[in-house]
Amino acid sequence: EHSRKSSGVKEPTDINKLCDEFVRLSYHGLRARDKNFNCDYKLDLDPNLPFVTVVSQDMGRVILNIVNNAFQACFQQSESLKSESQEMYTPLVTLKTRLNIKNKNSALMSICEISITDNGPGIPAHIKDKIFQPFFTTKPTGQGTGLGLSLAYDIVKAHGGKIEVNTHKNGGTEFKIILPI
Repeated sequence: EHSRKSSGVKEPTDINKLCDEFVRLSYHGLRARDKNFNCDYKLDLDPNLPFVTVVSQDMGRVILNIVNNAFQACFQQSESLKSESQEMYTPLVTLKTRLNIKNKNSALMSICEISITDNGPGIPAHIKDKIFQPFFTTKPTGQGTGLGLSLAYDIVKAHGGKIEVNTHKNGGTEFKIILPI
């Protein structure tokens, strides 16, 4: 993915439509690869979110990479709990968009927040600081290159935004993409 080129042209983009498209693409892609894959997802899209000027192909990659990781974390949690006990667990990924107005240096600034939350196992504290490093992966050999989150971080930063990560052991993870409007 690092080697793929996009047009590089920033255009006003319907972030809600982009999120809907890439969550569905991720879900159906994972289902096509593994018929045992199962995870619920929920969209909570802000109807008041204006178009955001981004390179839509690049921002789609960001969403796809983070959502893929969220689905995989939930599926792994589900498989782990199946083998350990009969504990009821419903894997769930939630994607929300929000328009927020922030006061920055006495000026109002509109931002778009895209929150991708899962109820998977969470990210262990000892690796949380490494997840955006190129080639860092927790996946078995052959199942991940370790470039997805690194690429996502670089793309969001190039758009003047940032990614925040909140995670709790056995309590899931939230990735929040914050973009200026």
